[in-house]
Amino acid sequence: MELPTKGNIKDVSLVKILASLNRDRKTGTLSITTPVFTKKIYIKMGDAIFSSSSYEDDRLGEMLLKAGKITVEQYDKSVEILKATRKRQGAILVELGYLTPKDLFWGVKFQVKEIIHSMFQIEEGEYEFNESTLPTDEVITLRMSMGNLIYEGVKKIENWTRVRNEMSDTDSILKLSNDPLSLFQQIELSAQDKKILSLIDGSKTIKQIIDRPWISSFEALKILYVLSSIGMVELSSVIQEKETTEDAHPEKKEETVSLDEILQPYSEEEDALLKRIDSVYSKLNSITMSELLEVNEGTSIEIIKKNYYRLAKEFHPDRYFTFTDPAIKMKLTAIFDAVTNANNTLKDDKLRAEYFRSLKTPSQKQEPNEQQKADEQFKRGIAEFKKGNFWGAIDNFKWATKLVPQNAVYWSYLSLAFSKIPGKLKDSEDTLLTAIKLEPFNADYHANLGLIYIKAGIKKRAHSSFMKALKIDPQNEKAKKGLEQTKE
Repeated sequence: MELPTKGNIKDVSLVKILASLNRDRKTGTLSITTPVFTKKIYIKMGDAIFSSSSYEDDRLGEMLLKAGKITVEQYDKSVEILKATRKRQGAILVELGYLTPKDLFWGVKFQVKEIIHSMFQIEEGEYEFNESTLPTDEVITLRMSMGNLIYEGVKKIENWTRVRNEMSDTDSILKLSNDPLSLFQQIELSAQDKKILSLIDGSKTIKQIIDRPWISSFEALKILYVLSSIGMVELSSVIQEKETTEDAHPEKKEETVSLDEILQPYSEEEDALLKRIDSVYSKLNSITMSELLEVNEGTSIEIIKKNYYRLAKEFHPDRYFTFTDPAIKMKLTAIFDAVTNANNTLKDDKLRAEYFRSLKTPSQKQEPNEQQKADEQFKRGIAEFKKGNFWGAIDNFKWATKLVPQNAVYWSYLSLAFSKIPGKLKDSEDTLLTAIKLEPFNADYHANLGLIYIKAGIKKRAHSSFMKALKIDPQNEKAKKGLEQTKE
């Protein structure tokens, strides 16, 4: 069910709003306004990346003071300079030597999380989601799955009545979800949380699950509230199950994925996963659904489902948090959607029969769509670039940007190709600025822009670009090395 874009938080919980925005991969700003303050969460493709607040206690200085990172004397001194210069307090604290740049990065991310966590405790206020592009002036961004963010936020709620009212009746029965997007999202459960999760078997009521001697009923209910809100568990239909068991010709009840499979950590190394992602993504437009799911016409429904869950876990969009390159999320999302589409077709007897029949029937080759054409041009551009044919690569990358102008990766590679041609640094800068406009929080793009300015001899601009890159990703090696060059 689609949630209203505005209303009162007492009627629609923040948990449900964030879970919905994440599932629908929305981009925009979610605000909650009370008579005292307005707090905002900035969301990109369903992930919370920044927050802001008009509440005085949420300011960076106050946050750092409460966290024990600065003293009252240091705080007062920074405020005095802030009033005189209007500089940002974080920059002042670093200039005074009270904080290191690393401390500042930690402080801003701590502030962002604390503001978001505090919003879970608001019980009444007007909320509104404005779907739009995000401001680009804030470049220190949060890299955290929505599941973990909701999990930590709900853990801070101390109102039993509120949690109880937002949950189903305690006589309701819960079961694990059948949806891999919900099951395999990145969430760091404690040993106690996993113990509660293991009790959810499709037969126990909420009351039976939370009534345990080793955990308070309130803490157990909060765990169920989180798991339910993010979609990992859902209500079990008792009526439907009863009808199935009483059927004269009952079919085997469909089992969901096991708890061990859900909680088993990823085993792939980062480099191996990157190669696997690139390999599958590069074949998406040419591979068939059965090839993608690694099945054939004689494969059982059980094996199809097993393969689907395995691939859905391997290519879950939340896995992109491991990497610094935002393009990885685009690739993972495309693969995940393709795998889900293949499963939806092949698990249905009628659709499956039609699909395999179509493979055997010679048909006129379909005209590729704009995205497919763009991907093909992009691949050709990569091949030409590797051969050292930079003009050829430029032609291919240009075609890709014309076909799908909203793809930042195409513009980035076009910029790279231009940078290899003498006298084309201006074109390289312009095309990379287009990529940055599309993906303002990509640290590599800002670092690459800095390298262009180094080549052009504009060290001041280069320094600024490298600093922006490091604000987004403090570990960005390209920006670190580039910054050293600006000091020479």
